[in-house]
Amino acid sequence: MAYFFRRILLLLVTVFLVSLITFAVFQIIPGDPIRIMLGPEADEARVETLEKQLGLDQALPIQYVNWMSGVFTGDLGDSIRFSRPVSELIADRLPVTLSLAFLSIAIVIMVAIPLGIYIAKRPNTLRDFVFSSVTQVGMAIPSFWLGMILMLGLGMSFQFFSISGYVPWSESITGAIGSLLLPAITIAIPQIAISFRYIRNTILEQLQLDYVRTIRSKGITERAVIYRHVLRNAMIPILTVFGLIFAEVVAGTIIVEQVFGLPGFGSLLITSISYRDFPLIQGIVMYITIVVVIINFVIDMLYAVLDPRIRLGE
Repeated sequence: MAYFFRRILLLLVTVFLVSLITFAVFQIIPGDPIRIMLGPEADEARVETLEKQLGLDQALPIQYVNWMSGVFTGDLGDSIRFSRPVSELIADRLPVTLSLAFLSIAIVIMVAIPLGIYIAKRPNTLRDFVFSSVTQVGMAIPSFWLGMILMLGLGMSFQFFSISGYVPWSESITGAIGSLLLPAITIAIPQIAISFRYIRNTILEQLQLDYVRTIRSKGITERAVIYRHVLRNAMIPILTVFGLIFAEVVAGTIIVEQVFGLPGFGSLLITSISYRDFPLIQGIVMYITIVVVIINFVIDMLYAVLDPRIRLGE
């Protein structure tokens, strides 16, 4: 229980620090969002009226407190560019970005873990050399270029794959998967390359330890050795790298969404930056932060489940 509460406290501290940095950064960025919204020729009376409506005439500490209370209550104010509540804009785009992120992670898990285990059992072979070389290329390919190649190679050849636009899950599950699959593969390929190499090396290190030789001497099958013992002991470092990969995936969606024309956080964030829409930018950054922090909190809880010593050591 103490471990759980410490992790909750760490989660809250992380969110607080990120919110403080985010708020401070946008106070020093050049550009007046009020002037952008009203135009450079707007008179001072209109500027002062809009500043008062948006709460920008208050002291910075009060603005921060009001904004943070809105983060937890869902009231983040109104977008300067769209003249709509920020929470509504985020709610409209959040399903697209989260669906893309979780589908990408699912692809990474389904490919990288079995492949890493398979190659770890065959070190220093031709297969090992080939896959290691291919993953080097996978890590070096820019996601926007890879996305365009997949659009030309798969999107133009198979009708199932959509090369632009998004179909909501409520309209068609098949259509939603078709619209997200190519972007998800685009995001997943570099992450598969990274996680494959890490999983391969981790499993290979475990296979060389004394406890594995002891288990093998008892006549247990190689499959049982791998999946009942080695993989369990290797899961903590593997979970660590997947926590980092999830953050990379969420960041990668911003670029890939632009390539495939998906109405997610990517286009919304770029538009908000172009118009100095600070309330919207801050809202997007905070919600992405909260999602990543929650995922890492879940991974911390899984640590305690896989290895009770971690929980008892706190």
